[in-house]
Amino acid sequence: MTDEAAERKMQFLYTLRTRGVTDKATLTAMEKIDRGLFVRGLFAARAYEDTPLPIDCGQTISQPTIVGLMTQALEVRPRDKVLEVGTGSGYQAAVLSQLARRVYTVDRHARLVQEARRIFESLDLANITAIVADGSHGLPDQAPFDRILVTAAAEDPPGPLLAQLKIGGIMVLPVGQSDTVQSLIRVRRTETGLDYDELSPVRFVPLVEGLARE
Repeated sequence: MTDEAAERKMQFLYTLRTRGVTDKATLTAMEKIDRGLFVRGLFAARAYEDTPLPIDCGQTISQPTIVGLMTQALEVRPRDKVLEVGTGSGYQAAVLSQLARRVYTVDRHARLVQEARRIFESLDLANITAIVADGSHGLPDQAPFDRILVTAAAEDPPGPLLAQLKIGGIMVLPVGQSDTVQSLIRVRRTETGLDYDELSPVRFVPLVEGLARE
């Protein structure tokens, strides 16, 4: 690693820590996964800035701080099976792959899934399965999941996803009725029902049903 690259990585991790990402396992995962591999074209030079950036299909790669805070809130354990709804660039799934036994990630855009698979293979991330699917319905064939992460905003936590969460499981997702007023929440499924925590204000693309027309 060059001195410039090492300095850039140190600054990247420092920014995460100062903005609330303090979990050691999350920081280690984000140190291992190079965000620069997931940002191409005009925005590649900005891959290490703490900002969301455009990717193909009108989607975005989330701000690193948000990736860190969502990952930290999910409290992933080494034996967990995780579902991510909204593959996007693949960056979030790659980070989760460092923490979980198995990651299933779904997206309605086939082009994004294909590109993410290519990156996962190049990094030898064999514990990620990327699928073209309507994420609002989850993955019933693989349920239940220990953890579910949703990277698009719904008005309320989708019922099919809650139904696929194990007792004792955690789901983290943005909720809100518009793209200007959204909250990141954590849902814990208990023996007696669902417990909700509001974490922070966020801004995500909406959760859309159906597969995209490419």
